[in-house]
Amino acid sequence: MLSDTEENYLKALLRITGEQGSGGEAGTNQLAAKLNVRPATATDMLKKLREKQLVNYEKYGKISLTDTGRDLAITIIRKHRLWETFLFDKLGFSWDEVHDIAEQLEHIKSDKLVERLDKFLGFPQFDPHGDAIPTADGNYIDEARLTLAEAAEHQPYVIVAVKDNSPSFLQYVSEIGMRIHSQVKVLHKYAFDHSMALEIDGIKTSISDKVAQNIYCKPL
Repeated sequence: MLSDTEENYLKALLRITGEQGSGGEAGTNQLAAKLNVRPATATDMLKKLREKQLVNYEKYGKISLTDTGRDLAITIIRKHRLWETFLFDKLGFSWDEVHDIAEQLEHIKSDKLVERLDKFLGFPQFDPHGDAIPTADGNYIDEARLTLAEAAEHQPYVIVAVKDNSPSFLQYVSEIGMRIHSQVKVLHKYAFDHSMALEIDGIKTSISDKVAQNIYCKPL
């Protein structure tokens, strides 16, 4: 049985090394920064996870998940995103509220509860932020997408996900009228600072390059 902290380390490693790929590596400082802990604290935990054969790690070397560690990390991600979907779809929480609550619920150990939750929700493929929900056997939907910063002018796109899940970013995006499934068109990209004029569901607005880099879309 893993502790909540051990699960958080596995989840962080999966996100750093790439959810839908394999063989990615991370550095101790990179992992520590992700979890907001000291590198020495991360090193101590990595030793414990190595003893449980969940990570490959040598002092001063790169870190990677073992196959078992990766499978466990994907299970945690799956639970997190199912709980986010439940909170958003069934309990009326906004998309900027669900992450912190799901961080607590993801550590519930009951596999039967997770499978019944998945069935109750109708086997959703994406969470409220547009992130793919792994299936029970650990597979992801492979969806081609690009950032809004890469979108061509005067072509219609649909918003499919956000890269930044922080409450402040989600609140900002909501305030300008953008959400998952919003239809957008880049009216003009400004060479000076790469900001852009947009049309979102028929309403004109503008966003910075930083915002555009954190929004995923696909052509209609």
